[in-house]
Amino acid sequence: MSGPTAASERGSQLAELVTAVGLDQVLVIDLVNVRYLTGFTGTNGACLVGPDDRVFFTDFRYTERAAEEVGEDWDRPGAERDLIPQIVGALGKRVGFEDGKLSVRQLAKLADAISDAGSAAELAPAGDLVEQLRAVKGPGELEAIEAAASLADDVYRWAIEQGMAGRTELDVARATVARIRELGAEPSFPPIVAAGPNGALPHAEPGEREIGTGELIVFDMGAELDGYCSDCTRTFATGEIDDEAREVYELVRSAQEAALGAVLPGAGGKEVDGVSREPIAAAGHGDHYGHGLGHGVGLEVHEGPRLSQSSDDDLREGNVVTVEPGVYLPGRFGVRIEDLVVVQAESPRIISGLPKELTLVS
Repeated sequence: MSGPTAASERGSQLAELVTAVGLDQVLVIDLVNVRYLTGFTGTNGACLVGPDDRVFFTDFRYTERAAEEVGEDWDRPGAERDLIPQIVGALGKRVGFEDGKLSVRQLAKLADAISDAGSAAELAPAGDLVEQLRAVKGPGELEAIEAAASLADDVYRWAIEQGMAGRTELDVARATVARIRELGAEPSFPPIVAAGPNGALPHAEPGEREIGTGELIVFDMGAELDGYCSDCTRTFATGEIDDEAREVYELVRSAQEAALGAVLPGAGGKEVDGVSREPIAAAGHGDHYGHGLGHGVGLEVHEGPRLSQSSDDDLREGNVVTVEPGVYLPGRFGVRIEDLVVVQAESPRIISGLPKELTLVS
């Protein structure tokens, strides 16, 4: 579900969480969270949500956009450039704030404004209430993510057809970005094109190095379409590779398959991450897999829940997460295989539509 109806339901769900944690209202200032709750896509907005309150704030520049995007069930007082006076006038008694989003300066400014206005409002950290809602995707969100992933799959196929050997990593990355935009989307993050020894850097930046023949290429890319993101990685080969590189590729593929089998409602992010590490460690490459298994994807390309050795998150039906183990041999090569999956009751549904057998590119 998306649009005004979905936003209205999200506001009601957030109000229930606000009551459950003993607050009267929560102030939401993070623009991604504001968009999730209201549909607003401008660059200056906030909202206040409680059992009896649903108030949206913006300035004069965005009054027309707010009228188009924000549902009628949201009150929209004033249009001052500085949102603080508007917000203070609508505060209740015990007000939660996004302590992971509000800067020290913003919090001090808000507290001073409350004091100056003689308001009885008390501020309290509210944690990640909106993020808890965002982690479980509705039908409309799943459709949007699937559309972004399908577009990215098409770009991957196009990139393979163009060939990669003899071109620089940067040229391939720039062409990928241009193709994404030609198809009406934006990159959800700067593409990673890392060949040969650069592939051993998990978050390598494409450079002027020319891609050679007989190398592995770690190609990590996603699209953002209608506000929702995709994320997928494939490792390609430019011709024949040596036996060790092929063995590592198959090792990573088997580790990913094992992890996919553990992606179920109720499973811990730490537990699922551990499943991916067992075969890699058994093959002697435990020290060559240094990042987490995955993360949530939605309005942002990196959000909750997290799948890692330090995760406290549990998977829920409707989560959309990446599953992306990797092995990185310094100075030689890297392998990563990443799929975007929906957490479902019986087994995860893989959104990414690309084959996982080692693909040769020219």
